[in-house]
Amino acid sequence: MTALNTDMTTPARSAVLDPQTLAERLGSATPPRLIDVRTPAEFETVHIPGAYNVPLDTLREHREEIARRLDEDVVLICRSGQRASQAREALAAAGLPNLHLLEGGMQAWQSAGGEVNRGRSRWDLERQVRLVAGSVVLTSILASTRVPGAKWLAAALGGGLTAAALTNTCAMGAALSKLPYNRGASLDPADAVAQLSPSGPAGR
Repeated sequence: MTALNTDMTTPARSAVLDPQTLAERLGSATPPRLIDVRTPAEFETVHIPGAYNVPLDTLREHREEIARRLDEDVVLICRSGQRASQAREALAAAGLPNLHLLEGGMQAWQSAGGEVNRGRSRWDLERQVRLVAGSVVLTSILASTRVPGAKWLAAALGGGLTAAALTNTCAMGAALSKLPYNRGASLDPADAVAQLSPSGPAGR
């Protein structure tokens, strides 16, 4: 594994692991199970070796079955931590203990020099959300110079983003995740869950 930066001094909390602490646990005799809840395309672009890809929408839908399959420590991973936090809420509601988050997600892991597997590059989901939201706002404001009512589209989007922040959800992100661009290689939800059995293959 590529050496991690040693200047990350944030102490690990019971439910949150910083990259350095996670790297140490992965090298132990009883490493945690890594579940990456990003889209298959994001996972293909870059992921931590040994991680399992279970997209957030699949995890929510099959959380009871997933909880029955996992009996070790689980570390949930996404790009920055938001989707992983939602995944933790879903699994905790299903009765699964020993849930942890990778603090700062893949962004922090890569910044710290953590080992990764790379594939074909794609934009991550959060970046796509920013592009679509910004484009809608810009277009509606420009259009309002000719059609005054167009500005309300920007207002509606602003309200939606505010609600997304307050509820820690993102309808736009959920919709974008279903596009073919974000699906990557075909990942059947049943296969995504089945891979979590003790004999299932980890992400490569």
